[in-house]
Amino acid sequence: MSLVDTSSWIEFLCGRDSLPGQRVKALLVRGRATWCDMTLVELWNGARGRLEKSALQELEGELRLCPVNEPVWTRARKLARACREHGLTTPTSDLVIAACPP
Repeated sequence: MSLVDTSSWIEFLCGRDSLPGQRVKALLVRGRATWCDMTLVELWNGARGRLEKSALQELEGELRLCPVNEPVWTRARKLARACREHGLTTPTSDLVIAACPP
């Protein structure tokens, strides 16, 4: 399974023939695409128009949802500390998504 990041989902949902959009399509065809609640929140927050909302709703019924549980929050905190130690401030949503197991 592959946990797909929000930006790649956007490429796919907007129908862009970009490399990220193609990768998402290939993962979906093979039944290997997953997402997490944080990704869904980001996608629904930016969803525009009937087609995007309809596609999201359909995918929600078909895709595996990676849980955002205590181990994920613990990994996200560790990632945040590691990033800060290297001088990077990373958006919280990206830390949570990166901490999810695929």
